[in-house]
Amino acid sequence: MLDLHPGLMVFVLVLFFALIYQLDLKLYKPLMKFMDDRDANIAKNLKAAGSLSDDGEEMLSRAKANIDEAKAKAASMRQEAIEELKASNAEAFEKRQRELEEEYEKFLAGLEEEREALKGTVLSQLPLIKESLKAKFNQI
Repeated sequence: MLDLHPGLMVFVLVLFFALIYQLDLKLYKPLMKFMDDRDANIAKNLKAAGSLSDDGEEMLSRAKANIDEAKAKAASMRQEAIEELKASNAEAFEKRQRELEEEYEKFLAGLEEEREALKGTVLSQLPLIKESLKAKFNQI
């Protein structure tokens, strides 16, 4: 049947504890150290990422402020350009209006001269017209 060998049992027990001790030294302690280092590294990286996120948000807010400032400056520049164009257009309009008024005055003066010339021509031709009309009436 089954024989028990106490010496063999003690030897297996000692061998088991020796293997456990060697596994602890060569496997478990380095594995636990690696896992602790990894956890510390992850915590450090999370902290760094949090600070980078804060820096990123700060940079984003500064960029938005710069964009808003640039938009405001562009709007003011556009408004100034519009005002300058309105002023120059108003000057050009007034100048052209004065030129047109002067041309109109010259036209009216020329028209008045033509009227006077025509009136003089008609008055000088009035005796001929009267005689021509008398001749026509006489023919009737």
